[in-house]
Amino acid sequence: MSLSGIWKLAAAGALAGTMMASGTMRAQAGDTVLKPAELQKLLPATVFYRGQTAPTELRNSGGVKLADGFYVLAALVDTSGYTTGVQAKYQACLITEVPIKVGGQALAAGAYGVGIVGDKLVVTDLGAHDVIGVATSDDAGLKRPMPLQVVADAAGGFRLYIQRKYVILSR
Repeated sequence: MSLSGIWKLAAAGALAGTMMASGTMRAQAGDTVLKPAELQKLLPATVFYRGQTAPTELRNSGGVKLADGFYVLAALVDTSGYTTGVQAKYQACLITEVPIKVGGQALAAGAYGVGIVGDKLVVTDLGAHDVIGVATSDDAGLKRPMPLQVVADAAGGFRLYIQRKYVILSR
């Protein structure tokens, strides 16, 4: 089987547990960071989380179209209607059509809540239950931090930033 065939199977979830031993996959040729106009067409206006719906902030969103046509999307969410406990760890939604790694930890395809709590990115399911927590890095050299953005990482994968803190997203 060719390498592209293996990645197609992995994208479908058949090899989710057997990705590269190093835990990191370099962005493949054809993986592209999405522009705001593309995100506007893809992201929902509202998302369901913990028994409520909340509007997404399209101006504070980012995403990647992978070479095989699948998407990984993130957007800040207006959480003003949630309790302070939920607001603390639910700042954005993360939608992935394929299994990915967040800071080296496996995350199945699906929709999640994410937020920075201290020096960790906490990923929760739609019921606000913790799924994973990963250490964040701080990019003091980032000239213009945005509330949320996704950029390619020179070492491979993509960086999901919330302000100056980020984690690496990879397959």
